[in-house]
Amino acid sequence: MLLPKAREIIAKVDIFKSYAKGMATGLEAELSVVIDVFFPIHIIAEAAKDFRERFPTVPLRLFVEALGGTVEPILDRRANVGIVGSLPVMPSGIATEPLGSILFNIVASADHPLSLIEGPISKSQLEQHVQLILTDRTELSAGREFGVMSSQTWRLADLFAKHTFLINGLGWGGMPEHAVKTDIEEGRLVSLIIEDLPAGGLRLPVSIAYRSDDPPGPAGRWFIGRLTACSNDSSIT
Repeated sequence: MLLPKAREIIAKVDIFKSYAKGMATGLEAELSVVIDVFFPIHIIAEAAKDFRERFPTVPLRLFVEALGGTVEPILDRRANVGIVGSLPVMPSGIATEPLGSILFNIVASADHPLSLIEGPISKSQLEQHVQLILTDRTELSAGREFGVMSSQTWRLADLFAKHTFLINGLGWGGMPEHAVKTDIEEGRLVSLIIEDLPAGGLRLPVSIAYRSDDPPGPAGRWFIGRLTACSNDSSIT
């Protein structure tokens, strides 16, 4: 009984020594990352696997948010690093680095009236139908509208809910291409061709964000580099 207990104590001492060594060299005690809900989560998972091996003593905390929710945790220091795509205007005090872009499609269910229109759809035709919009849970985008093309809007705070509403024909709206690719291929959703918009979809720029007065430490800097490499390998740019 004593030998297993002794091994357990030694293991805990080794972990404590690793923590102490990391803190002495400026290594973060924890890395908190806020991720834009539009960003492909499989890329985060790839980077997280390598992060766990490289920094076994640094816990990783993830938030998944949209619009101002991707920046607010950085401003109030709940997160060290953010992946921001859906908020086009950065508040002061936030530094950014380009990460790439995400393909963004305007879609509707296969039986939605807009899906039955042949040729490009005009803005006046869009106006006749409800647009499903991802809403901001913070005040950072108060008074601003991003990508709103209809006066009839339903606002949802969750991308999964928006996806489900789209499939059920409750409106039309924009979605990241990777989130609806299978639905389009299997006929549940249709990619709409909108007048004056690129036929293949819109490109949404994505950036790494952090406080200007509190840049990432060694673990955060490494995680940013790994995310960039994984993003390039997955061809999101």
